[in-house]
Amino acid sequence: MARDCNNTGCTQESCEGCPSRQGAADDFAAPMNEKSNIKKVIGIVSGKGGVGKSSVTGLLAVALSRQGYKVGILDADVTGPSIPHLFGVKEVPGALGEDMLPVETVTGIKLISVNLLLEDTSAPVIWRGPVLASVIKQFWTNVVWGELDYLLVDMPPGTGDVPLTVFQSLPLDGIILVTSPQRLVGMVVEKAWHMAEMMQIPVLAVVENYSYLSCPECGKEIPVFGKSATAEWAAAHHLPLALRLPLDPAIGAYGDEGRLEAYPGREAEALIRYL
Repeated sequence: MARDCNNTGCTQESCEGCPSRQGAADDFAAPMNEKSNIKKVIGIVSGKGGVGKSSVTGLLAVALSRQGYKVGILDADVTGPSIPHLFGVKEVPGALGEDMLPVETVTGIKLISVNLLLEDTSAPVIWRGPVLASVIKQFWTNVVWGELDYLLVDMPPGTGDVPLTVFQSLPLDGIILVTSPQRLVGMVVEKAWHMAEMMQIPVLAVVENYSYLSCPECGKEIPVFGKSATAEWAAAHHLPLALRLPLDPAIGAYGDEGRLEAYPGREAEALIRYL
């Protein structure tokens, strides 16, 4: 069988079974819930854990909500869900027949997460890949999202089963890559970028988190993690470095207290133009 994809880096002679072949997305696409109408689906991707991807997802959702958009967050980080905690949400999702209803935050952002379905939120989610993939599809197909301008998908780190399921099953309009200044992180983000390229999902923008610490006395930017190469990496891949977020204890404090919507900063609004 001849190759029928546009991945010039592929070395296989056949596209049989390859997730990046033409038409593969349609083969695995999960249907949107019939009671949902979502205009745009945006994935927030990090390749490596610990770079503040969930915080960026939450801050972007808050920024969109403040602009008057109807927003939802699908917490696809099934084994490490943190979105409910950032927003102080503990309610169990409601039911509408055989479907689920997302929980709403104080400002009306809709959420669905595995942590909202567990009796013990500290219990580890020890599920195999197919089960994790099934949960993600159910969050898309069996959740009544209603009318949304944006559904943000908080992806797990890496390029394993769950990110692959999201790329294949959900109609992503694009992804935002979140990184931090360390070169090791940049190396792992490169893998996430390649995965998006193979799956033919556009990368909309790059966010560098923990870029610097602002001196409380003089305001000077202190590069805690050393000189960053993110701008050069983004430029080499023809991607906009849309946002550099500081290492700000206030963001962590508001998130730890479950009050991310009350964080007064407006930095994430810079991302909206790229969506």
